[in-house]
Amino acid sequence: MSQHSAPAPSPQLFEQGGSPALAAVAKRRDWWRDAVIYQVYPRSFADSDGDGMGDLEGVRTRLPYLRDLGVDAVWLSPFYASPQADAGYDVADYRAVDPMFGTLLDADALIRDAHRLGLRIIVDLVPNHSSDQHEWFKRALADGPGSPLRERYHFRPGKGKNGELPPNDWESIFGGPAWTRVTEPDGTPGEWYLHLFAPEQPDFNWDHPAVGDEFRSILRFWLDMGVDGFRIDVAHGLVKAAGLPDLGTRDQVKLLGNDVMPFFDQDGVHEIYRQWRRILDEYADAMRPEGPSADGRGRETGGRIFVAEAWTPTIERTANYVRPDELHQAFNFQYLDTPWDAEELRRVIDRTLEAMRPVGAPATWVLSNHDVTRHATRFANPPGLGTQIRLAGDRKLGLRRARAATLLMLALPGSAYIYQGEELGLPDVVDLPDEVRQDPAYFRGAGQDGFRDGCRVPIPWTRTGPSYGFGGGGSWLPQPEGWGELSVEAQTGVPGSTLELYRAALAVRREQPDLGAGDAVEWLRAPEGVLAFRRGAFVCVANTTGESVAMPAYGRMLLASGEVTEAGGEAKVPADTTVWWTQA
Repeated sequence: MSQHSAPAPSPQLFEQGGSPALAAVAKRRDWWRDAVIYQVYPRSFADSDGDGMGDLEGVRTRLPYLRDLGVDAVWLSPFYASPQADAGYDVADYRAVDPMFGTLLDADALIRDAHRLGLRIIVDLVPNHSSDQHEWFKRALADGPGSPLRERYHFRPGKGKNGELPPNDWESIFGGPAWTRVTEPDGTPGEWYLHLFAPEQPDFNWDHPAVGDEFRSILRFWLDMGVDGFRIDVAHGLVKAAGLPDLGTRDQVKLLGNDVMPFFDQDGVHEIYRQWRRILDEYADAMRPEGPSADGRGRETGGRIFVAEAWTPTIERTANYVRPDELHQAFNFQYLDTPWDAEELRRVIDRTLEAMRPVGAPATWVLSNHDVTRHATRFANPPGLGTQIRLAGDRKLGLRRARAATLLMLALPGSAYIYQGEELGLPDVVDLPDEVRQDPAYFRGAGQDGFRDGCRVPIPWTRTGPSYGFGGGGSWLPQPEGWGELSVEAQTGVPGSTLELYRAALAVRREQPDLGAGDAVEWLRAPEGVLAFRRGAFVCVANTTGESVAMPAYGRMLLASGEVTEAGGEAKVPADTTVWWTQA
């Protein structure tokens, strides 16, 4: 009889300068097909100067931690010059770093250090809208109606006798109308402009050629800096239906991702991405600039990628974004939305793999990000509440399910995304005082209630200190008492801790040839509420029920998210637990 949970990772995996396995992955042109990509939300990751705000230098100093965690790439949320009306997703200058995060030299140092450690860097790109402080928009306002600059956005006269009504009935994702009326230079009420998000985020008009020219130039700027790819914010939103027709319904935010919308997932976006892909394919692999000639100029092309944030009605529509001549990956929001239920998980896994197979793209899997409630809190609450939960729920249950869900995700074929702090088992902070909340949706009464602040609280690095090691002072959002017991320091080297579970899982994933890349699973017979599948010699079992189940012991146990007992060729898998075996 034996019990098994999370073993310590192999010591040789974490050699100074990176592991041989990590280096081998870094040299592959198709590294992204089975990559584990870690999302850094810069303002909440590490603060190097003690001002309470995370920054690029803070990220750079923590790169060895990410190397040792075992991820392949780091995705950075926006750090561009911005008034910060929406935490940097309102960009004023796409070629400058906001002073709160550092300088272009800091960005350059971060990219270079990451590459030396075998890590790739993916940066956010925000092409659907700019800040209202972007030079184009400021000049458009100053020039008045008829200005050529206004054609680069969606300016329209209002409806009604005096133009006092919005041009159509579209609603902002953050609540309220998607239109704001401007005061013209002469002081009179004038035209309206479209903003699918906050009023400080006017939407670009992608029918105007100058917009496309500008973003192709922006791509080249950052590719020349050495970034390994781009995560495209609101990738489904750039093109609007001709004539901007009324939608004819209220509570439009409830339809997002479930229905066809005239401002999302229009077919015209795909020609934009075909143009972008041609640019990306011109560039040498930033991690392997010299190598066998692939383009006649002595450079190894490929290795740089696009990732789409594309909310679409179906997985099949999402697959359109990752056709061979477009983007490389698209976030699987249908999987993120799936409750901890074996039947529903199997359905979305099968449908995802089936949708991606014809276009030759890898599936992607994600459980948390900066826009949704952390899965340790989602799974702590009854299903059906969606991804916008502001209830603590049963913390122990939520963490147990979150750990099991992570092992299930990492066992699936394709690429996986980890959101900073989930490797610590962090829950959402659901009791932030109203006076500290900063999500723009909170200030729009009909919006999303500002739920996103709870997943953006700075992460803890040490047991003690004014910000638990986040920086030398406080933090821009307050961290709860007891945060130190979830810190990196508190969990490092502790058998069974969530951090060590992640480290061990990522180590095993690198060492097992049947994990990661691929496009299929072989489902095995299992009791109701249990998922079991084989991939070569590897077997994964996930018990989503509230009771222990007896399962065959499928060989040598590699890892488990909870305590599993084996005896006589049978394994007792506890409630809400995932187990990995190998038959090799």
